[in-house]
Amino acid sequence: MPWTAVAATRYALRGLRFFFEERNAWVLLAGTLLAVAAGFFFGIEKWEWCAVIGAAALLWMAEAMNSALERLTDLVSPGFHPLAGKAKDLAAAAVMLALVAAVSIGLVVFVPRLI
Repeated sequence: MPWTAVAATRYALRGLRFFFEERNAWVLLAGTLLAVAAGFFFGIEKWEWCAVIGAAALLWMAEAMNSALERLTDLVSPGFHPLAGKAKDLAAAAVMLALVAAVSIGLVVFVPRLI
């Protein structure tokens, strides 16, 4: 059993390496670091940290799944196919929904401190 956990961790770390080959991962990292810096600067409460961390995690997961689905779709449908395009668009929509949620949480947490 422990070897399975070691192998799973190795695969996950390899996946992170692949993920950071994506430009969007670096944009997400910059945004996440900015949110964390703002959290420290404004001294946000523990529950607000939970909201900010949860929003960032949701966005990171959505982007990783979007990237995975794009790669898989490119593998199984290297040429144009309308269903492949719809699958990619749906995955991109999931990222956009997560982004809207994260921005909304950021506004709720940080805007009152700016006013």
